[in-house]
Amino acid sequence: MNCHTNATGNGIGAAVLVAGLGVSGEGAVGSLVARGARVITVDEKKPADLDSFNNLPWDEIGMVVVSPVFNPRTPFIVEAQGRGIPVISEVELAWRLRVANNHTGKPAPWIGITGTNGKTSTTEMTAAMLGAAGLKTSAVGNIGKSVSVSAGDPSNDALVVELSSFQMHFTDSLALTCAAITNIAPDHLDWHGGMENYAADKAKVFRDVSNTLVYNAEDARVRDLAQQAEVGEHCRKVGFTLQVPQAGQIGVADGWIVDDAGLSGSPVGTPTRLAKVTDFPRLTEPDGTIYSHLLADALTAFALTLGAGVDPSKCVEGLRAFRPDGHRIATVATATLPDGGTVRFVDDSKATNAHAARASLSSFRPKSVVWIAGGLAKGARFEKLVAEQAGVIKAAVIIGVDQEPMRQAFATCAPDIPVEFIGPVPNESLMDRAVETAGRYLTDGDVVLMAPACASMDQFASYADRGQRFANAAGRWVRDHG
Repeated sequence: MNCHTNATGNGIGAAVLVAGLGVSGEGAVGSLVARGARVITVDEKKPADLDSFNNLPWDEIGMVVVSPVFNPRTPFIVEAQGRGIPVISEVELAWRLRVANNHTGKPAPWIGITGTNGKTSTTEMTAAMLGAAGLKTSAVGNIGKSVSVSAGDPSNDALVVELSSFQMHFTDSLALTCAAITNIAPDHLDWHGGMENYAADKAKVFRDVSNTLVYNAEDARVRDLAQQAEVGEHCRKVGFTLQVPQAGQIGVADGWIVDDAGLSGSPVGTPTRLAKVTDFPRLTEPDGTIYSHLLADALTAFALTLGAGVDPSKCVEGLRAFRPDGHRIATVATATLPDGGTVRFVDDSKATNAHAARASLSSFRPKSVVWIAGGLAKGARFEKLVAEQAGVIKAAVIIGVDQEPMRQAFATCAPDIPVEFIGPVPNESLMDRAVETAGRYLTDGDVVLMAPACASMDQFASYADRGQRFANAAGRWVRDHG
């Protein structure tokens, strides 16, 4: 346990406990100390701090800023709440500490994105569109810098904030300019204590939105949350869909992104073409097949930025320049087979749950995917995923220490698909063994897709580490077999 303070002070009395010293925790400490607060820190990753959680100086603490690593039932959180001490997220802290923009004299507007999947891509697309309009913008939250550091930067014209359900649980004051929920599917239910709690935390992003609320019109749960949301007097609610949009929606018609919500200046109910989907090659496979999940993210970003008042042409310019986040449906190697056929290796390590893996698999043609899957299942089941995508999967290679759920899913729902199981040890050779096994099934036009549908923490430092090790192994396979 450590104590930090700014010797000059500013009248802040009771100490602030910052629990967890990742990117967000360190940002919170720096922001608080810069404002003269006395800060006590504890970190679950430091063995010397573990006993400190049981011996906190509660009489000195007036607020707790908590990392997402701690679920709401963690004893020190329960203790703080029982004592009437506020427990907040770093996002909530950032909202309270935000400063005025240099040009407007008002705090920069926040655009917030949450959902089970698609948050990062949507956040980065939105930031790219705002940047194309000449706005100094930071993409923060679950990505990039901590929110509290960026909220304290007066040069920012806008913040685009990726918001996890963990962060939203301890966030209550947020009143965003524009907000979106991309989708809601079962995930992190152990942390939240069930699906209803999980959805309720996501729904907080819609509360008191002042300008534009964006929702997934094809997700019944999200539609209901949007309909129920209490928003500002002049806030409009805009649905996005991969189908032809109805009045009040943005969608796709005849290969065009179409605004039927009045976002681009035409009356609601008057369809306005914004751009051809094929104008954005990063939204498609090399053969032009659309990545439906990335297109959905792009529609969300269009709705958010148009809703924030950005010119449509600048939105199009920004999306054309967009580069997807690493480990998101990225081709990392291509090989020419001895018979002249071509195969690819695609890294979608960010697909850490069944919902994301489904979106990834569905982007490919029938029986063309050798799927590398598995990892830390977190109690998830995969029968529905395997049954729905059996027509795409040519063979499967299962990695990780938690292989039984995948074994059962294939045995029950797709017994005719060849499935190989890769032993978890030795860890160092895991990905090479998985890629080598996948390569035995490849013929012309096939794809080795790593979209694991599971978390990475069983054998990797992060999903990025998993993705990089896959890319390295794919490169070695191409060198040896291409």
